[in-house]
Amino acid sequence: MKTWREMRRFPFAIQLLLVNQLGVNTGFYLLIPYLATHLSEDLGMSAAVVGIVLGVRNLSQQGLFIIGGSAADRLGARGVIIAGCGLRTVGFGLFALGDGLPVLLAASVLSGLAGALFNPAVRAYLSQEAGDRKAEAFALFNVFATTGALVGPLLGSALLLVDFRASALTAAGIFAILTVAQALVLPAREVEPAKAGVLADWREVVGNRAFVAFALAMVGMFTLENQLYLLLPDGVRRATGWDGAAGLVFLVGTLANLALQLRITRTLKSRGMRARWIAVGLALMGLAFVPPMLVAGSGTTSWLAAVPVLIGALILYLGAMIASPFVMELIPGFGRPELTGTYFGIFYVVSGIAAAVGNTVVGWAMDAGEQGGAEWLPWACCAVFGLASAGGVAWLHRLGALPVSPVPVQERSTV
Repeated sequence: MKTWREMRRFPFAIQLLLVNQLGVNTGFYLLIPYLATHLSEDLGMSAAVVGIVLGVRNLSQQGLFIIGGSAADRLGARGVIIAGCGLRTVGFGLFALGDGLPVLLAASVLSGLAGALFNPAVRAYLSQEAGDRKAEAFALFNVFATTGALVGPLLGSALLLVDFRASALTAAGIFAILTVAQALVLPAREVEPAKAGVLADWREVVGNRAFVAFALAMVGMFTLENQLYLLLPDGVRRATGWDGAAGLVFLVGTLANLALQLRITRTLKSRGMRARWIAVGLALMGLAFVPPMLVAGSGTTSWLAAVPVLIGALILYLGAMIASPFVMELIPGFGRPELTGTYFGIFYVVSGIAAAVGNTVVGWAMDAGEQGGAEWLPWACCAVFGLASAGGVAWLHRLGALPVSPVPVQERSTV
């Protein structure tokens, strides 16, 4: 109830974007987690071909975030959001209707490009509309996104009892509804004419050394968030001996988000510089991997053995709840308001590369640890990632390289 009350305090445009994010994550996680199984088992494709299809989708999204960000700055975030949702409708529809490799590759490109368009555009729109309440807006954004990430796989599992096409068509239908809703009711905002070319904008952002340093320092956050889909589900499955136990990781996170995200953000917003809380959140995310590391390789298979892994998942979510809203709030402060979308776009390009490299390192550590009897190794790697990122942000803060946090209204001088 508190979430809904807080949501209603924001302008209608932000309310729509929050519901939009719930739908986006529901539709995405309804389909994508089951795509590899569909390609290999239903269509009989080799592992190499499955890897190509999935890789094309990921590359299309992560590599083109900068395009979506620049388009939001120059054309207006509203149109880019609508275009992105429309493209994902077509892309997911092709997954349902096409069995041939060319069609599947086209579906991957379209669905990836869609995410590259609306992800930075939504964040730019949200940042511009929220004013000095950016942190609370992004906290709500996390709540709705996390809820969608739980609902999507559950709905997808049920629809797979029919077949994969039912899941894909449902996902496409969700995005079609979002596209129409935004086209009808999302307010348009006037866009200032660009004073320079796109390449000049990119050079300005990439040339902002403080921003680039901050984006690189955040590598740990995105690497560790990705372990919600790799290391932590693997850990809880090994602990219990049940494949379905992986869903408990998302259940823990969703319940924690609904209960605590807004409360945490509102409490911390008025207590110290945002950069300090980002560093604290990152450190907590790194420490989340210590409880599972202490029991890794014990060989015990029971629900009790899963408790340290679930505690780790809860701590990881808590760390992300502390850091993420303030990270999103800080990004627009690095440059001109006219380049908010570009800053988000380039930030997410860096995060995509970080997640790919980080997952590769963690995957290598999982294999090496299992072969060498050092099952603690991937957990230790993740702890190092988190603590190193926390140290990087703290160092930038000490140098005064980060934007100054906005002063809460009740603390502003009346002189």
